[in-house]
Amino acid sequence: MTTKPINPTDTTRPATPCAPLEASPPPGPAFGMRFTSTPRGARLARRLAAVRLDAWGIPYGTDPHDAIVLIVAELTANAVSHGHVPGRDFHLRLRTTPDGHTVRVEVTDTRAERHPRRPALPENAAGVEETGRGLLLVTQLATRWDWHPRPDGPGKTVWAEYEQVRAALREWNGYDPGVREQAAPAAESDRRIGETRGRTH
Repeated sequence: MTTKPINPTDTTRPATPCAPLEASPPPGPAFGMRFTSTPRGARLARRLAAVRLDAWGIPYGTDPHDAIVLIVAELTANAVSHGHVPGRDFHLRLRTTPDGHTVRVEVTDTRAERHPRRPALPENAAGVEETGRGLLLVTQLATRWDWHPRPDGPGKTVWAEYEQVRAALREWNGYDPGVREQAAPAAESDRRIGETRGRTH
C-alpha cells in the first residue's frame, strides 16, 4: 500500500505559463553525484556533502552545517534501505540559492512503488519504523520536504530545504561569510596604509 504525501509535486502535466517568463536569477553553487546504493555509498555521500558545504562558507561545527549533513544522511540512508534496486545507483544533488539563504537537498532513487509517508509525532518512539524515524528527523530539521516522481525514468526524488542559513550563521558566534569576504580587502588596505605611514616617519 502506498500513500501520497500531503503536497506532492505534480509532474504529470507540463506547465503552461499565461504570461511571459521573467529571466531567472543565476543559479547558486551546486553539487551532484551518483553513488552506489549501499551503506558505503550513503556514507560517502554524507562526507562529500559536508566538505562541499564547508567550501560554500557553511563551516563544520555550525548548526546549519550539522543539520544539512544530517538531512543528507537520513535521505541517503532511506534511498539505500527502501529505494534500493539491484544494480542501480542513487543520485544526490545539493544546491544553494545565489544569496546563500536556502540549501536544497535532493536524493533520487529508482524504486517507484515505495513512496515516503509523512510521519506523525509518535507517543512511543520505540514503535516507529526506522524509515519513519528518519523522516521525522528530517521534518524537524528542514523547513519543508516532499517528494515527486522521477521525471526521466522510474523512481522518485525526495527533497528537503533548509532556510535561514545566513541568519543561523550570524547567530553562531557572529559568523557571516559575506562579512568575512568583505573584511579581507579592508584588512589588506589597512595593512598597506600602515606600511606607508611607517616609511614616512
